[in-house]
Amino acid sequence: MEFIKELWVFLKARKKLWLAPIIFVMVILGGLLILAQGSVVAPFIYTMF
Repeated sequence: MEFIKELWVFLKARKKLWLAPIIFVMVILGGLLILAQGSVVAPFIYTMF
């Protein structure tokens, strides 16, 4: 949790809050790919990218 707090403070201090949604989407897509890696859905997810 410390990393997330530091990242948020960095984004606020540098006025880069527009990066927050981009980081959020990248984390969600990365988690989706990791979770779907061993499932039957994996070939369909990989074809989207």
